[in-house]
Amino acid sequence: MGVQWVTAFLDRRAAGRDAAAAFWARVTAGTLSPVRGVRGEFATVLPPDGEAYLRVQTVLEGPGGTHLDLHVPDVESAARRAQTLGATAVPRDGYVALTSPAGLPWCLVPAAGAPRRPAPVEREGGHHSLLDQVCIDIPPDAFAAECAFWQEVTGWQLRPGSRPEFAYLVRPPGIAVRLLLQRLDDMPADGRARAHPDLACGDVPAEVALHQTWGARVLGRFPHWTALSDPSGMPYCVTRRDPVTGTLPA
Repeated sequence: MGVQWVTAFLDRRAAGRDAAAAFWARVTAGTLSPVRGVRGEFATVLPPDGEAYLRVQTVLEGPGGTHLDLHVPDVESAARRAQTLGATAVPRDGYVALTSPAGLPWCLVPAAGAPRRPAPVEREGGHHSLLDQVCIDIPPDAFAAECAFWQEVTGWQLRPGSRPEFAYLVRPPGIAVRLLLQRLDDMPADGRARAHPDLACGDVPAEVALHQTWGARVLGRFPHWTALSDPSGMPYCVTRRDPVTGTLPA
């Protein structure tokens, strides 16, 4: 399929879209592009350096969430292959909207140029932070099949994570967004997969405290990450992973 770039889309209801867009621009030290689309539903978070990889979209139905755009050289052939692997697809104007076997929405879009991964952001206290991962939350009965699906779709190697409920895909050098797959045993077996963004940072307590001043709310604290919700109420995590390597410190 030749995935050349990955974009994370934050799908938000109209009532929370502007607050979410402003929040994520601050988190990434970026700026917001002018809105675009027929209804002004799209905006891009422009990083201080490198290629944009985060966008915000207004959704009219459902609660919102996070979805992925995979940038590929040939959208039509990639869509055909994805369907043979179990995806459902709906062609759109210039791209293809799909759902994974476990029900996660995602899109195939044309690749363009040679994008460059943005560098981590340095905070005033000296630690670094980077939004660098999308975590796909999967019901237990669908976990093995969904892991196999994303491995085949991307062509990236699947590896076990730091805990038995995690697996991740080894992204090629230079791609900004890593894909983590998480088995959530408390999800209903007939539920749909969902996704959320994760940050890597060098000082989780300091990063979380900063996010709280920007309107985030802490949902739970764990040894290697803290779960929060952004001002629109959607979840994300701040993790102890190294913002350069993406790995947990020893």
